[in-house]
Amino acid sequence: MEIPILYEDADVLVINKPAGLIVHSDGRTEEPSVAEWVLEHYPALASVGEPWTSPQGEVVPRPGIVHRLDRDTSGVMILAKTQEAYAFLKEQFQSRTTEKAYRAFVYGHPASDQGTIEAEIVRIRSIPPRWGVAREGEERKHRAAVTDWRVLARERDPETGEKVAFMEARPKTGRTHQIRVHFKYFGHPVVADPLYAKGRPSLLGFSRQALHAFSITIDLPCANQVCTTRRHTFEAPMPGDFAKALVDTNIAILL
Repeated sequence: MEIPILYEDADVLVINKPAGLIVHSDGRTEEPSVAEWVLEHYPALASVGEPWTSPQGEVVPRPGIVHRLDRDTSGVMILAKTQEAYAFLKEQFQSRTTEKAYRAFVYGHPASDQGTIEAEIVRIRSIPPRWGVAREGEERKHRAAVTDWRVLARERDPETGEKVAFMEARPKTGRTHQIRVHFKYFGHPVVADPLYAKGRPSLLGFSRQALHAFSITIDLPCANQVCTTRRHTFEAPMPGDFAKALVDTNIAILL
């Protein structure tokens, strides 16, 4: 298993996670994961971070893992190489000072060019995990969630003629499935999303949800190195299925 490395120094490792790869075990199945790759290539990170206990009681290692992406979401992830770096990065995610930008293809054409979705999220099913926007009066635990979005291009699927839009999403919170849930609530679910666009045709040749973590902006630790600025932005190149979809819809020539 190979995972592209976008950046590395003594404190952090930035990778481009492929679609189809889980970040760490869910305690129910055995399959390759980012955590397994980290332990294979960076065994010293085994003591970095915090393990997770699954509902089945299994203690799952999460070496250096500060944040997560869904299995079928590709893109940029940052990992800590020391416990000090882990605490430094984790605090930024908790205080929401990181800036994350995603790219997605969605069904339909939004009526406006940009906006903000503010809708609380609640778990509506446990296995497989599924989330939705909380309804007024629900007593289940709500999780505040905010997503800024803008339309980058409006086109059509070349095979079916169905409307599709190429979007940017900037989540201000980090809730499970946030962008996928918000775009469904918005009326424009992510193309080929098996949970939140179930039953809809898979457009543009996607065999997985058309969601890519494009960039992350974050402060890096500087304790053991010389740096002119702590703030850095890392970008993950578009994966093959995105690149093909951009060419097939002629969006590539507009960007």
